[in-house]
Amino acid sequence: MINYDGKRFRNTERSADGTAPVATYHQAGDLVWAEAAGGDVRRCMLVGVCDPDGTIRMGYTMVLANGETAIGRCVSTPRTLDDGRILLHEEWERYQPRPGSGVSFIEEME
Repeated sequence: MINYDGKRFRNTERSADGTAPVATYHQAGDLVWAEAAGGDVRRCMLVGVCDPDGTIRMGYTMVLANGETAIGRCVSTPRTLDDGRILLHEEWERYQPRPGSGVSFIEEME
């Protein structure tokens, strides 16, 4: 199992100003949680469980730069990059303020 404790991840997509959310992950057993901020995200909290293969299934709540509150869920599947860092392939669903779904990628920061 991957130990996510203390790892920091950044979205591979940048906001118009060139910034991106950065998340700090924590782990105790299979419980994983993180807090994130940056780019269009003022604050985000995530909590979920980690499967033996490192896949994280989590829920999230965030406050966006425009003041909207967003809630949803995400499944993050890890892949190890050539340099040893982790890339998470995230399939997410948002329930509010506008329901939707998509895919994003976050990469481990050195």
